Amino acid sequence: MVAALLTLLCLAVVQLALALHVRNTVQDAAAEGARMAALAGATLDDGLQRTRELITLGIGAGYAGNVTAGYTEVAELRSTEVRVVAPLPLIGLFGIASGLEVTGHAAVELPD
Repeated sequence: MVAALLTLLCLAVVQLALALHVRNTVQDAAAEGARMAALAGATLDDGLQRTRELITLGIGAGYAGNVTAGYTEVAELRSTEVRVVAPLPLIGLFGIASGLEVTGHAAVELPD
């Protein structure tokens, strides 16, 4: 009985670690995509492509399907915003289809 509870606890910790890994990977990709799109001479499509590439390399193409980018203002600065909506894994990599939403921002560089 103790072994069953210990096994269940270990599996729960592994699942939590997987969910946090997915969230951190998607968050980092969104932030990196926003930084890419904010560079002088870059476009929003460059940021979208970079975000999708990082997510696909890190956790798989199924998590890079819903990525959007646009311009916004953060603290009165023109900024890029990359938003990613991805599945939140609950059992293995299966879970809630749109359960995870993260956003990355970066201040837009002005050309010289």
